[in-house]
Amino acid sequence: MAPRANWKGFLRLSLVTCPVALYPATSDTEKVSFNQINRKTGHRIKYAKVDAETGEEVASEDIMKGYKIDTDTYIEVSKDELDDIALESTRTIEIDEFVPKSDIDGRYLIRPYYLVPDGKVGHDAFAVIRETIRNMDKVAIGRVVLTNREHIIALEPLEKGLMGTLLRYPYEVRNEKEYFDDIQDVKITKDMLDLAKHIVEQKSASFEPEQFEDRYEQALIDLINQKRNGLTTKAKTAPKTTGNVINLMDALKRSLASEQQAAPAAAKTKGKKPKKAAAAGQREMLLPISGSGKRAAKETAKEAPKKAEKPVRTAARTKKAG
Repeated sequence: MAPRANWKGFLRLSLVTCPVALYPATSDTEKVSFNQINRKTGHRIKYAKVDAETGEEVASEDIMKGYKIDTDTYIEVSKDELDDIALESTRTIEIDEFVPKSDIDGRYLIRPYYLVPDGKVGHDAFAVIRETIRNMDKVAIGRVVLTNREHIIALEPLEKGLMGTLLRYPYEVRNEKEYFDDIQDVKITKDMLDLAKHIVEQKSASFEPEQFEDRYEQALIDLINQKRNGLTTKAKTAPKTTGNVINLMDALKRSLASEQQAAPAAAKTKGKKPKKAAAAGQREMLLPISGSGKRAAKETAKEAPKKAEKPVRTAARTKKAG
């Protein structure tokens, strides 16, 4: 089922308007998440809001916002006061200007959204706005009100729809000079740059996100599947360190030689279909263990093979460039 729209309203370019809906383009819900539990009972930990001084629990209706101005001094701000200054959502994304995409500093990008026509009407107007942006080869800049705050949004064509990316305000971006001023100015020889260039050429490839593997996420899935099936897990030994690089030129030469040796093997495996997981446990998706306590967890683990389970998320193959 498609996710619910985060926002619905209108997209406007001068006098051209169409109803649109804004959907999140990314999601973290597929990642493994944990609950905190009591080691002794196996029960979930419940958090309570308490007064920092008295230790007594505070009811929701007695909690308000405060801006800290000193160690123990806060300026109290009520919900009504916040509502009074909240921006009225115009329910309209008004396109203010068009800018070259290259002008947008990557540090200003927050998160992407999908913008689509809302309902059966307005598709013509949506297509006119989309194709105008596409033909201009620029990014449309507008403003949208989400959760009472106004955000800058950059719109660009993406297949039949539009991708809208929220942008940060200048005060949210830190000045790089505060971090880069202490970097030393060093002289690099042409030989070093040539060697480094050859290494880059050996590692050059097309950008294929489907080849990326979230190795930690896969390790979590494997760990939980093993524990669910009653298997013991072994602690990994710490990786050996090679020490500090003393001779940079020597390190570059050895790196290049290593990449050249790996290139033929990578070329042979390139294009092959990923191998199917051999272990049956890796073909099963993690299921939440119901019940409370360690006893319930063990009983659920025994019953797990009898239930219809989703397939495990198979990790993408890592790709070596040839």
